[in-house]
Amino acid sequence: MSRLGIFAKTFPGTTAEAVLTAARDAGYGCVQFNLACCGLPSMPDDVPTGTAAAIVAASARTGVAIAGLSGTYNMIHPDPAVRAQGLRRLEVLLSEARAMGTSLVTLCTGTRDPEDQWRHHPDNDMPAAWADLLTETEKAAALAERYGIDLGIEPEHANVVSSAAHAARLLREVPSPRLKIVLDPANMVEAADTDQPRLYAEACDLLGDRIVMAHAKDRDATGAVVPAGRGMIDFGAFFAQLARVGFVGPVVTHGLAATEAAPVARFLRQTVGS
Repeated sequence: MSRLGIFAKTFPGTTAEAVLTAARDAGYGCVQFNLACCGLPSMPDDVPTGTAAAIVAASARTGVAIAGLSGTYNMIHPDPAVRAQGLRRLEVLLSEARAMGTSLVTLCTGTRDPEDQWRHHPDNDMPAAWADLLTETEKAAALAERYGIDLGIEPEHANVVSSAAHAARLLREVPSPRLKIVLDPANMVEAADTDQPRLYAEACDLLGDRIVMAHAKDRDATGAVVPAGRGMIDFGAFFAQLARVGFVGPVVTHGLAATEAAPVARFLRQTVGS
């Protein structure tokens, strides 16, 4: 049975105690944590002494587990210096992750867009972009192996890894056991008439036991992100396919306001059975 979670930064606050308390009160048993919830940059140059201990203490007091830590940076930014800075900051998170109560740091494979790591760029499809991704992923995987932390790679429409097939290719070409998958159905569905059961079955067949976290955001018919249960995503079909391949990891929702967190938790609990 999967544990239900939410992006910690859904809730206002600059202390782990405040944010995890809000998550618990809204009905969640875990969070995908972001250091912005401690008043820091999401990808800081260093983590102040006492930060990790405060996160673990808040997790123990509230009973809300740290399912993962956000480590997203633009892995194929057109400027190599920007990529190098992101990698240095990723190492900071990897070195602190276990002290914060988690063994998973999540990634964004990036885009050639120089300003927005979530915006598509036509050069994402060029061989050079894939080559840069392989180089960067190999470096990140080596760091993950050094610190004993898994890296959660999420296929995103706007990123160079834009599909389950691309994710499977990356896993083949960078054969590190530390590379895992975060799967979000809203990142796979492009139109209301998509055959969602087939799409999810194919993704689960390709990625199988490498899936360590599921995301649960929704999209309406225009493609805009909406809270889970209010759009076109067939969560029943998605969770059925995850169950078929033995997935028991956390289901983490995002793309919603703090005021919507409790009703979304109720919807997901009914759908997932957690």
